[in-house]
This record gives sequence, structure tokens and C-alpha cells, in this order.
Amino acid sequence: MNFVMWLHHLDQHLTLALNSLHCPFTDAVWILFSDKKVWYIMYAVLAVLLFVRAGWKKALVVLLSVALTVLACDQFSNLIKDSVARLRPVWDNWMVAGGLHRLEGRGNFYGFFSAHAANSFGVAACVLLGFRGADKSRNYRGMTWLLFGWAALVGISRIFVGKHFLGDVLVGTAVGLLFGWIIGKIPYICKLWEKL
Repeated sequence: MNFVMWLHHLDQHLTLALNSLHCPFTDAVWILFSDKKVWYIMYAVLAVLLFVRAGWKKALVVLLSVALTVLACDQFSNLIKDSVARLRPVWDNWMVAGGLHRLEGRGNFYGFFSAHAANSFGVAACVLLGFRGADKSRNYRGMTWLLFGWAALVGISRIFVGKHFLGDVLVGTAVGLLFGWIIGKIPYICKLWEKL
């Protein structure tokens, strides 16, 4: 067995082990965090906080950075999903036979990597950089825990609803952090915070 196959089998086993840890209460929580409509509430609250704390000009720069981050994560995810063509757990016969617990419809065939995880971690990184750049006088430790805690719950939810392997979520997390950090740093590089 080559390394890639070994890694895939490990990912299957770890994903099934995590996915099996469910009950009606947690199922409801994972469905909630997996639903993009709930994200809109969180993002609306963040946008209002940005406008209040940073002013409208800086808030618009951060929101534009966030939009670019989501666009980059989504498009890169689509490119990789079609190129790698790794089946989602819900389409993997071995996973289904192993007792995969499903909470959502099957969706598209391919799931590597998780765009949900990439988007949520990308937004978290980008917004946090935006808050720090726009208003350096505050401590954002609580905001950091909130943003990355939210992103982690979104990523984990994708395993519990049966849509992604653990590896899909981990790679999505790394991609999101990378895009969020790079795009979130653009206002610093362009020295926009000093001009606004």
C-alpha cells in the first residue's frame, strides 16, 4: 500500500470515529453550524462592529478584503475539487457501509477540500487582521476566540453532517488561514490604515 492510500484509509477511519460521536442534541448543533444562513447573522454582527469601532472607510476596506478572501477560497476549492476528484464520505461506499451518520443531502460528488472550513477560517483571519489594523488601541483576545471558535465549529460540523473527511476540513482550514492572512495583510502592505 502506498503512502497516499494509507493516508486515505487513516482519514476514513478517523472520520468515521468522529462522525459516530453523535446524539440528537449535537446533531441539531452541527446542522445549525453547517447552514450558511446562520453565518449571515454572524457576519452582519461583525460588519456592524467594524463600522462602529473602525469607522466606515476602514470597515469598507475590511469588508472588501473579506469578500476577496471568500471568493479566493471558493474558487480555489472548486478548482481543487474538480482536479483531485476525491469522493465525499456520503458517496464513498466504504464509509456508508461503515455506518456513516448523515445529516444533510449528499451534494456534489467531490469534497476535497472543505470550502466551508476554508471560508470560515479565511473570514476569521481576515476580520481579525482588519480589526487590529483599523483600531490598534483595543485588545482583541475575546474576538480571536470567538472568530476561530466559530470557524472550528463550522469545520467540525462538516464531518458530523457526513459531507467531508477530517482531512478535507484540515486542508480547508489551512487554505482559509493562508488566503485570509495574505488578503488581510494587503491593507497593511499598501499602508491603507495610515491613509484612512
